[in-house]
Amino acid sequence: MTARSNRLDKAETSLPVTREIVTRLLLNFSKLHSVATNAYGDHRTLLDQAHAQASSIRVDMTDRQTDVLLSVSDLEYRYGDRLAARGVTFSVGHQQCFGLLGPNGAGKTTTLSCIAGLLSAWTGQMQFAGQAFQPASRVQDRARLGLVPQELAIYPNLTARENLVFFAKLSGVAAAEREQVVAKNLELAGLTDRQHDLVRTFSGGMQRRLNLAAGLLHKPALVLLDEPTVGVDPQSRNHLFETLLRLKSQGLSLLYTTHYMEEAQRLCDCVAIMNEGTIVGVGTPAQLAASIDQPDANLEQVFLHLTGRSLRDA
Repeated sequence: MTARSNRLDKAETSLPVTREIVTRLLLNFSKLHSVATNAYGDHRTLLDQAHAQASSIRVDMTDRQTDVLLSVSDLEYRYGDRLAARGVTFSVGHQQCFGLLGPNGAGKTTTLSCIAGLLSAWTGQMQFAGQAFQPASRVQDRARLGLVPQELAIYPNLTARENLVFFAKLSGVAAAEREQVVAKNLELAGLTDRQHDLVRTFSGGMQRRLNLAAGLLHKPALVLLDEPTVGVDPQSRNHLFETLLRLKSQGLSLLYTTHYMEEAQRLCDCVAIMNEGTIVGVGTPAQLAASIDQPDANLEQVFLHLTGRSLRDA
């Protein structure tokens, strides 16, 4: 048996299923709560569920009934007595990069988790291409999404190629298309020449690029990116920027959270600024500057004006 098949066998039976891996898998598979609860236990069960679901997951990239792809209205979510998201309302258009900005504890991750289907007990309304959207309970809704989490959701003891083959299988990519899809995404990540190297030997920037590629394999209509450039070198960050702009030009929509104002200024068509669980400003950077009567203000100045200058450690 080859080293490659050994590693892939381990990926399906005994490699640790981290929280980040489970977060990615849950976008595609049902029984959300039972899988999450047993994330560190019955790996075989998780993989069996994955393969059972894979053949039925297909993403429809023809949703063009409306200019709005995703709409979120009056979204609220509580952690016990604490209201982490309250009245959150925004929409993401086709081929749009929508930025979700805010200080620590503002509610960005909670909002993103509700949209991803990782949190289910929210109130409010969500629609996708004009249809009711229930990502926590409907696998076909989650399959429209790609997730690029802040924490890496890739296996360090597999090669780059093996990682993408593994996630392509779990995401329902047809066997006849799999090789082409994997090759395309390796090229997109700039990792074709390193595809047979173990991920643990990669730099942080290379791992981030692979993390992005793994979220694109099933051709989602909307990609959720949670601070995808944390800790990367300038070259890798620029590569990620160029990749995201190319994807947007090809028809993808992006929902992008970041702490880096210059990233949002460069990438995002529209920005929502959150503070203490609610949206305090939404619009283009120019519209936001005008809203505070400082038309020459940059996005960082607008951000500080709307959220304050006090430290946020939560």
